[in-house]
Amino acid sequence: MARGCLQGVKYLMFAFNLLFWLGGCGILGVGIWLAATQGSFATLSSSFPSLSAANLLIVTGAFVMAIGFVGCIGAIKENRCLLLTFFVALLLVFLLEACITILFFAYTDKIDKYAQRDLKKGLHLYGTPGNVGLTNAWSIIQTDFRCCGVSNYTDWFEVYNATRVPDSCCLEFSESCGLHAPGTWWKAPCYETVKMWLQENLLAVGVFGLCTALVQILGLTFAMTMYCQVVRADTYCA
Repeated sequence: MARGCLQGVKYLMFAFNLLFWLGGCGILGVGIWLAATQGSFATLSSSFPSLSAANLLIVTGAFVMAIGFVGCIGAIKENRCLLLTFFVALLLVFLLEACITILFFAYTDKIDKYAQRDLKKGLHLYGTPGNVGLTNAWSIIQTDFRCCGVSNYTDWFEVYNATRVPDSCCLEFSESCGLHAPGTWWKAPCYETVKMWLQENLLAVGVFGLCTALVQILGLTFAMTMYCQVVRADTYCA
């Protein structure tokens, strides 16, 4: 009876971690594709220049693959050490995500101020050598969200030391249109516009976060259940 329960949990655990590993492969693949095709698109932050979407996906995908691999081998080999390693690693990730979420909501105002200050600092790198990624990122954001600057278009005046903005701020794009009058530029602040867009899609973000948490809890449950079953089976055999 105990052996039958162990076999059932074993195959469920293996199937779960196989899907986990395949998910990691998919995330890693998307990250590599982004790095290869959109390598010039980087972060808007001057403090964290390597914190691009491609790099985040590559690191996340590799980490998920590693955890999934450990779980698969631990399940198929019925190895207590690997099962416990998988459980501890997944638990640490879950707790880290929970802490980050709590801190984010607790310090939203401070994070807002820091983010805006950092983004304004990053504007001074726009169009400079070695910052093609940041330049392209700002151009895409301003064009797609129809906004200009972090707080407003005057943020660019400090960058250029003149009354001008990048051409991506123009209502109708044309060469050197950023030198025209303010009436021809987008007035909306990019920070608030993007923030509002995220709030409008908060439900989708919340559902994704909840699904991620449920998957992790399911993985923790499978790992601990199988670990206990392996311990009982070994004790019974002994």
